[in-house]
Order: sequence, then structure tokens, then C-alpha cells
Amino acid sequence: MNTHTQRLANQTHALAAPRYTRTAIALHWLIALLIIGNVVLALSADSLPDDWVRPVINTHKSIGITVLGLALMRILWRVSHKPPPLPREFPSWEKVAAHVAHFVLYFLMIALPLSGWLHDSAWKDAATHPMRLFDLFPWPRIGYVMNLEPALKETLHDRFGALHTWLGYALYALLAMHIGGALKHEWIDRKSVLKRMVP
Repeated sequence: MNTHTQRLANQTHALAAPRYTRTAIALHWLIALLIIGNVVLALSADSLPDDWVRPVINTHKSIGITVLGLALMRILWRVSHKPPPLPREFPSWEKVAAHVAHFVLYFLMIALPLSGWLHDSAWKDAATHPMRLFDLFPWPRIGYVMNLEPALKETLHDRFGALHTWLGYALYALLAMHIGGALKHEWIDRKSVLKRMVP
């Protein structure tokens, strides 16, 4: 088979390759954009002017809660809609690694905002500073945590804050591997997995 014919065959295969559903694709990219935006907000908060810090933190919280809701929707959608298989040419270890990475990514998309919500609920000033989702409507704290004894609540605030930070580091590392793996398949292996998720 000559080069031109092989190229046409590859293009035909790419066009016919199974893809995620439009809903899964929309949720994937929306969650990705929100997570990247929230990372930028989290890393920039300390360098902002004082009067910007509280609005940025409030926006960070709102995005986190939104990601939590969207991630749960994404999981429910995935359970009811089988994803397209990875290319048959991929070695078994790579397929297993991809499935493990996706599982951990889903775990972090739930655990990270939950730990932030617990951290915020244990804040000593939570009762006098109500949380508003994108400054549009009130969003509840976790009542059980808010009503704990102050000393215990302060301890939990510190621990949930540390957990939130370390989960964030884990998410950064996993996102870097996720993006790096997709680009490796695209540019080095020449076995695109991006086409399955491109809108």
C-alpha cells in the first residue's frame, strides 16, 4: 500500500473511530476549563491586592461547588453510557494505567471540592460570612461541622485546609500526566485519543 493510500485509510479510520457522546464531551471540556480557572485563582490569590482576595476566594469556592456537581453528572453519564474503547494497538499496561488515572481523576474531582467545603464550613467566621454561589444565591455550609465546639472546629479547619492543599497538588500532577499522555499518543505514537473527545 503506497503512502497516499495509507494516509487515506488512516483518515477514514479516524473519521470512523468511536467518539464520546456530545454530552460527555461538553462536560469534559467544561469541567476542564473550570478546574484550570480555579487553579489560576488559587495560585494567584496571595499576590492580589487585599480588596481582591475575598471576591477571588468566593469565586474559587463557587467554581469548586460547580465542579463537584458537574463531576457527579459526568460520573452518572459515564455509568449509563459506555465510553469508546481505547485503540486496540495500545499495550495492556497502558490501558490499565489509563483506567486507573481516570478513576483517580474522578475521585479528586469529588474529594477536592468536598474537602474545600468542609474547610470552609469549619471556618470560625462562617456564621457571620454567609457563602453565596457566584454572588447570586446563598449556598449552605455543612451544618454539623459549623456547630462543633470552637476549638475542635479550628483544628478541623486546619486539617481540612491541609488536605485540600495536598489533594490540589495531586490533581496538578495527575492533570499534567493526563495532558502529557494525550499529547504523547497524538504526536509520538500517532494513535490519537484526542479525536474521541474533540467537540
